[in-house]
Amino acid sequence: MSLISKIRCAFTLGQGVLIENEALKETNDPILFFNGWLKKAQDTGIILPESMSISTCTPSGRPSSRMVLLKEVDSEGFVFFTNYDSRKARDLEANPFAALLFHWNILQRQVRIEGRVERISSAQSNAYFQSRGRGSRIGAWASHQSQELDDRQTLVERVKYFEEKFSGKEIPLPEFWGGYRVIPESIEFWQGKADRLHDRFVYQPTEKNWTVKRLNP
Repeated sequence: MSLISKIRCAFTLGQGVLIENEALKETNDPILFFNGWLKKAQDTGIILPESMSISTCTPSGRPSSRMVLLKEVDSEGFVFFTNYDSRKARDLEANPFAALLFHWNILQRQVRIEGRVERISSAQSNAYFQSRGRGSRIGAWASHQSQELDDRQTLVERVKYFEEKFSGKEIPLPEFWGGYRVIPESIEFWQGKADRLHDRFVYQPTEKNWTVKRLNP
């Protein structure tokens, strides 16, 4: 066994049985299962364990991926926020499906989520927006996300403009900014094992419940 295989084995010792027992026990609630994994990632001290890759596609099927932050997860799905004029948002408005990926390398774990996407309400978006730091709220107004920028100074000047505009005032939610919810149609839990004989379980919804199946590595 190589050194890398030994390290992987040490990190994941005994977790193969644990994941199967948990998967079978929590068949009705993969969100609870996910929250347990997220909590474990948080406990390791990983920086921004809520980071996730989101992949979208244009109507013609051309994919693109980027990292965003998970801001909420519950029985309805996984929520993140963005500028509605960004590339990802334009993709989602035309083709409302996405794939999410969490990767916690030190734990040799991944979670893959695929599903339909919808906007959350403006009230929900505003509640989160107002919880952000003032600088982040100014930045949301100043940035024409994903659009071409002549130079950094142009952005700096827009930031200054909105700082002056909202000086001493509450910063309102921009109409072009808010949240999306990914409603899962599959959630796969991937546990790395030695010799690449990984454990993989996938949840898929039924009319009333979820099914769970083991996949080959």
